[in-house]
Amino acid sequence: MPAPLRVLFAAGATGEWCITRVSAVIGDPLPGAARLAVRPGERVAEGQSEIAPCVWSLEGTTSNLRYTTRAEETALKARQEGLGRPAARRAALIPIRKTPAWWDLPQDERRAIFEERSRHIAIGLDALPAVARRLHHCREFGGPFDFLTWFEYAPEHDTLFEDMVGQLRRTEEWAYVEREVDIRLIAGSRAD
Repeated sequence: MPAPLRVLFAAGATGEWCITRVSAVIGDPLPGAARLAVRPGERVAEGQSEIAPCVWSLEGTTSNLRYTTRAEETALKARQEGLGRPAARRAALIPIRKTPAWWDLPQDERRAIFEERSRHIAIGLDALPAVARRLHHCREFGGPFDFLTWFEYAPEHDTLFEDMVGQLRRTEEWAYVEREVDIRLIAGSRAD
């Protein structure tokens, strides 16, 4: 497993991604902003970012695959393409917080809901390699979310991405989501 990567997502007036929409799916929204900066390895506390001041910022870190079997991990690695592909001019940042009831469940019960019944990994596999993704854990940081999910895809895969997100939101797993914000982005300017 690669070393964990801490990533800062900061919304404000600067950044490589133009924010086209910020929607509260469940719970409270985040304030709107014009742009989003994505900075691997940077932290708000360091205070050395060209993105300060910002409207809001979220931090997360990559980690081990917590609910994934060896076979699922192998399938994901075989189909997943990296972030930063030139054709991937669309992105989505979807911060999620699960309910206390979710965290009260033992690991095996969360796994059963996550994959055996909700098919979370299988749904994601169906969208690969068109939709690249990276999960950032942040529950341990004490912020407003448990996970920050980052997706990148080409404009011609908009429908595939919407179908994937829609399928996930209709699963049993989503009954345990108490806050979800959907932030949509375009690389560069709105004219892209």
